[in-house]
Amino acid sequence: MNYHILTLFPDMVLNGLNTSIIGRAAEKGLLSIEAIDIRDYSKDKHHSVDDYPYGGGAGMVMQPMPICEAYDDLCRKTGKKPRVIYMTPQGTVFNQTIAGELAKEEDLVFLCGHYEGIDERALNLVATDFLSIGDYVLTGGELPAMVMIDCISRLIPGVLNNESSAEFESFHDNLLEYPQYTRPEEYRGLKVPEVLLSGHHKNIESWRREQSIKRTLERRPDLLKEAVLSKKEEEFLNKLMKEQENG
Repeated sequence: MNYHILTLFPDMVLNGLNTSIIGRAAEKGLLSIEAIDIRDYSKDKHHSVDDYPYGGGAGMVMQPMPICEAYDDLCRKTGKKPRVIYMTPQGTVFNQTIAGELAKEEDLVFLCGHYEGIDERALNLVATDFLSIGDYVLTGGELPAMVMIDCISRLIPGVLNNESSAEFESFHDNLLEYPQYTRPEEYRGLKVPEVLLSGHHKNIESWRREQSIKRTLERRPDLLKEAVLSKKEEEFLNKLMKEQENG
């Protein structure tokens, strides 16, 4: 996976992403992270990339030329036209399913807007996907880009030391992850569930699935509409729902 981030703040994204698991994956060559400074493509002597909006209004708008020039240069270097993701509150809300789809790409471009946004012509010419990380507004696209890159990278083979980790995290089968425990066995009067100490893998797996279903019902019941459950698990869910209705 090769990430190309079109940004006004390259140090921000590089300093954030070249750490922890993602940084180690980059060092191993499992992925690459390139930050392209949009200002480098400005023809203005002051490297300006924004101007006042036509029709009036508050704030400034990023000009189309530097963005399109930066993307064209990237296409020449890579010999292809990579998928371009523009982070915007107007986009589809990013989720684990979208992350899995994007993880199959060889190259991904993240276009980070600022100010009052980007000239619509640049978006028409280069953007292929409009994604959001939630219904709120940030000062720029860098943080959403970093969030998405972190999520996508965890699905790339070899990035996580334990290959099964990504498969059984939250949102696998549209369920939240089960509770986790480690040593000591008892802390401030709270004990680790007996089943986890039993060594009986089938019982542990069954307990974890039930806990995932229970936690999803309590915290994100909306996810259950698309959850992948066995007949036995559906019966368990129905029992929980009845208990919830009865208080």
